[in-house]
Amino acid sequence: MAKVVPFKAVRPTRGLANLVASRSYEAYSAAELGAQLDFNPYTFLHIINPGYKFQQEIDKATRFKLVKNRFYEFKEEEILIEDKKPCYYIYKKTNNKHSFCGIIAATSTDDYKNELIRIHEDTIASRERLFKDYLKVVGFNSEPVLLTYPDNVVIKDIIEKHMKERPEYEFTTHDKHTHRVWLVNDTKDIKSIQQEFDSIGSVYIADGHHRTASSFLLAEELKAKNKNHTGNEPYNYFMSYLIPESDLQVYEFNRLIKDLNGLTKEQFLIKLDTIFRIQNRGLQLYKPSKKHHFNMYLDGEFYSLYLRKTIFDIKDSLTDLDAQLLYQTVLKPILGIKDLRKDRRIAYSHGKNDIIHVKQRVDDGEFKVAFGMIPATIEQIKRIADDGLKMPPKSTYIEPKLRSGLTIYEF
Repeated sequence: MAKVVPFKAVRPTRGLANLVASRSYEAYSAAELGAQLDFNPYTFLHIINPGYKFQQEIDKATRFKLVKNRFYEFKEEEILIEDKKPCYYIYKKTNNKHSFCGIIAATSTDDYKNELIRIHEDTIASRERLFKDYLKVVGFNSEPVLLTYPDNVVIKDIIEKHMKERPEYEFTTHDKHTHRVWLVNDTKDIKSIQQEFDSIGSVYIADGHHRTASSFLLAEELKAKNKNHTGNEPYNYFMSYLIPESDLQVYEFNRLIKDLNGLTKEQFLIKLDTIFRIQNRGLQLYKPSKKHHFNMYLDGEFYSLYLRKTIFDIKDSLTDLDAQLLYQTVLKPILGIKDLRKDRRIAYSHGKNDIIHVKQRVDDGEFKVAFGMIPATIEQIKRIADDGLKMPPKSTYIEPKLRSGLTIYEF
C-alpha cells in the first residue's frame, strides 16, 4: 500500500515564513523577480536564482552548485531551521473562491515504480534527466508533488482537530491567498495517518510528473552506488502534498493554432462538418457545457461543435477525453499537428484565463483559430491512470499551486 511518512522539514522560522515563501520561479515577470531579489533578502528566490548575486548568467552545473551554497547559507543564518522530530505538515490555502487543505509528507519512489503512485501524463526524458542531475547536486525538494487520494474521514478528522490550534504559519499574499501551516508531531496522530494511507492503496499524481520521475531516477542511481542500501535512506522518498479528491480544482487548457494548414476558412469548416454538428454563434461568448462539445473562435466569430458520435468511435478512457478527441479528429488529421509537445504552431491557455483572453489573441493576429472544452474530471484522470494510458500534454491545469520554501525535504 502507499507509503506516506513524516519527515524533518527544513523550513523558515515563524516570523520569516511570509518573506521566505515564493511562487514558482517561472510565475514571476522579469520586473517582479528583480524587485523580489533586490528588496527581499529572505526570499527563497535567492536560493533558486543564485546567479543574481553575481549579476551574470551562469551555466547549469555552476548554478546547481550555487543553489546548494545559498541553501546552506540560509541554514547557517538560521533563516531556515530543521525540525527536531519527523512531522506531517497540514497546509491550507484559501481565497474568496476556493479552499485547499492537505498534508505535506514524504512519499516513496518504490511506490512510483510499483504503480501505487499512478500517473496519467507522459514525461520528457531529457527533462527527467536534467532535474535528476539538479536534485543530485542540491540535495533537497522545495516544491512538493501534488498527489490526490479518495476522501478519508479519519484523515479529515485529524486535520480538523489540528486546525483548531494556532497555526505555525499564517500569512496572506498579494494575490489574496491566505496560507496556513500546522505541524502534526503527535505520535498517535502520525500513526493513524500512516495507517489510513496504508489502507487507501493507490494515490494519483495531479501535478508534478517530471519531479516524481526525476526523484525515482535519482533514487535508482544512488541505490546502485550504495552497497549498504536498506530502502530507508532519505533518497528513497520525495516530498508531496496529498490532498483529497474533493479539494482539487481542475481546469481545461484551450488550444490556439497559428494557421489552418493551407486551408481556406470555408474548406476548413467543410472538413469539420463531417465530424461535428456546427452552429455559428456569432459574437456570443460561447463556452461548452458538456463532454464532447467544443467551442471554436475563428475569424471574429464563435462556433459550437458537437461531436457526431456515429462518426467517431469512443474506444477507451483516453479517446473519451476531450483533449485527445480534439487531437484525433481535428488537430492531427485536419490541421496537421502531429507532435503536441514540439509543434510551434500550437499554444495553450489554461481555463483560469477567461474566454476574452483567448479571443483577443486570435483577434490580434497571433493565432488563426482557437478551441475550448470543459475540464476533465478527477474520475476521468483516475480511469486513464488505472488503464495505464497517458493524456496528451496540457490536458489539465490543476490547483492548488503551492509556495516554494515553506517546507523543504533534504536527502
